Amino acid sequence: MTSTVAQIADAQYVMLTTYKKDGTPVASPLWAAPDGDAMLLWTVADSWKVKRLRRNNNVLVQACNVNGKKTTGPQVAGIAEIVDRNYAVDAINRKYGIMGRLTTFGSRLRRGADATIGVRVRDVPAG
Repeated sequence: MTSTVAQIADAQYVMLTTYKKDGTPVASPLWAAPDGDAMLLWTVADSWKVKRLRRNNNVLVQACNVNGKKTTGPQVAGIAEIVDRNYAVDAINRKYGIMGRLTTFGSRLRRGADATIGVRVRDVPAG
């Protein structure tokens, strides 16, 4: 059975792999929340991973531990898109409970509401 992006979203932490201009993969551990048949991520808007996503929206996702040093399970190819920050934050807060709310609120206080973005990753269409 082939795993899906939505199944990976159930993990506590998700390794998001994006690609540099020269094709070099760069992996980052993030919180993720399920969004139907996709997953939502929340990150800093001016991060390098977001800059890479804007240039190339092909990604890989895989379950990992908190620091990303250990990955588990299958790696799944996906297509990423920038989405409304609040939509992603709401999903993160639902999944991670009080820790999610404290983290997203602290980030909003520290960086401002526009300093973070949401990212939706969906499965690569078959064919």
